[in-house]
Amino acid sequence: MAKAKKIFVCRDCGTRSAGWAGRCSGCDSWASIEEATITAGGTISSLTSSADGTSSRPLAEFIGDAGVPSPTGLDEVDRVLGGGLIAGSVILLGGEPGIGKSTLTLQIAIAVASHGASVLLVAGEEAPTQIATRARRLGSVPPSVHVLDDISVEATIAAMEDLKPQVVVVDSIQTIEATDLDGNAGSVAQMKAVTERLSRSAKRLGITLILVGHITKDGSLAGPKTIEHLVDTVCTFSGERSGDLRQLRLIKNRYGPTTEVGLFEMTAAGLAGVSDPSGRFLADRRVGLPGSSVVCTFDSGRPLLAEVQALLVETAAPSPKTTTQGVDGKRLAIVAAVLTQRVGLATTRYDIFVSAAGGAKLSEPGADLGLAIAMVSSMLSCGLPPELIAIGEVGLGGEVRSVPRIDLRLQEAHRLGFRLALVPATVTEGPVGMKLQPVATVGDAVRVVTDLSKSEDMHLD
Repeated sequence: MAKAKKIFVCRDCGTRSAGWAGRCSGCDSWASIEEATITAGGTISSLTSSADGTSSRPLAEFIGDAGVPSPTGLDEVDRVLGGGLIAGSVILLGGEPGIGKSTLTLQIAIAVASHGASVLLVAGEEAPTQIATRARRLGSVPPSVHVLDDISVEATIAAMEDLKPQVVVVDSIQTIEATDLDGNAGSVAQMKAVTERLSRSAKRLGITLILVGHITKDGSLAGPKTIEHLVDTVCTFSGERSGDLRQLRLIKNRYGPTTEVGLFEMTAAGLAGVSDPSGRFLADRRVGLPGSSVVCTFDSGRPLLAEVQALLVETAAPSPKTTTQGVDGKRLAIVAAVLTQRVGLATTRYDIFVSAAGGAKLSEPGADLGLAIAMVSSMLSCGLPPELIAIGEVGLGGEVRSVPRIDLRLQEAHRLGFRLALVPATVTEGPVGMKLQPVATVGDAVRVVTDLSKSEDMHLD
C-alpha cells in the first residue's frame, strides 16, 4: 500500500502547498491552512479529523502538554501570574494612559531577555528611539530584545515567524491594523481580527504574547470588551497618578487563580516591586494621633495593613460634607449611621473627612471596625494605643461580624509588631504574643478604646 504524503490545504478555497503559511496564496484568507494527507490515488484527508469524523482524544493525553510557567525575574509579576509566563499564552494588560504599562512591559522584556530569551517589541505607539530612551533609564538592554517599527498585523506575524522569540509585546493593540480589512486601527472589527490572528500565531509558535490595551472612561478595557474572550489572561495596571503606588491585578486567568495582587512603586529608575506593602503603608504613621487607626484588609489573597485617618469637624451647616480618599464611601456611610443610631454619637453634626494613608485602597468590610474607632477617636480628640489593630465588619444592627481569613490578618499584624487586636466576639485564638480583645458590638469597641485612651501610658506592657 502506497504511503500517504503530508501536504497543507486551505479549507476555504482548497489551494495546496508544501508548507504552512499564515495567509493563503489562493484566496488571501488568514489562518485557513490546515495540515492534511494525500494518498497515491489523490485522495485528501484532513489530519484534524479521524476516520469516523471525530477528533477526540483522552484528556489524560494532554496533561503532559500543560504549560509550565517560566519566571520573568520580576517577583511581583511572577506572583500575579502564578509563577511566570507560559509559552503559547496570550495576556491582555490594560490600564489608563500614562499609568506605566509601557514601562512595566519593557521591564518584563529586559528581565526575560537577561536570562537568554529572545523578545520582540512591536512599537505601535512610540518610535524605537522613544523606547530606547526609556530603556536607558532602566539599565542595560540585552541584545536579544528586538523592536519592530510597523503597525500591520502581517508584518508582526512575519517577524514572529522569522525571529521566533519567546515573548512578544504589542504596545498597543489599538494601533495594530489588518491591511486587508476595512476600518481604522482600534475599531471593533480590526481589534478582534488582529487579536485572533496574533493569538493563533503565538499559540502555534509557542510564544508568550502580551497585548497592551487602554482603559476607557468607565474603567473597562477599550474595544468594548470584544477581545477579552480571545485571550487567556486579563490584567489591569492601576494607581493614582498623583502617587507612586501601582497595582497589578488579574481579572481573568485560564491557567490559575485570580487571587493575587502585585504592588509596584514608580521611581526614576522604573517600577520597583513592593515586597512588604504593609510596612510601606505604615512607614510615615504618627502613633497616638487622634483619628488614626490601623486596619488589615485582605486584598486579592494578600493581607495588607494600612492606616485609616479620620477628621471630624463640628459644623452648623444643614448638610455636612463627607469626603473620602481610598475608602469606600458606602462603607463610610454605613459606619457613620451605626455610630449615630446604635451608639448615640451624633456624626450628623460633623463634616467627615476620611483617608487611607499611603495610597491604600480600602473597600472590603474588614476595615469597618477600624474606621469606626478612628472616627470616634477624632470626635473625642483622643489617641489610640500604637500597638492596636482593629479587624471586623460592622452590621446595621451595630454588631461586629467576623471576616474571611482573619487568622492571616492577625499573623500579618503580629509580624509588624501589633500586640493588641480588637476583633469580633467569635474570634478566640490569635498568634502567640498577641492579646485579643473580643467585642460583640460597636458600642463595646467604643468603650474599650475610650478606656485605653484614658491610660497615662498607652503602650502595652
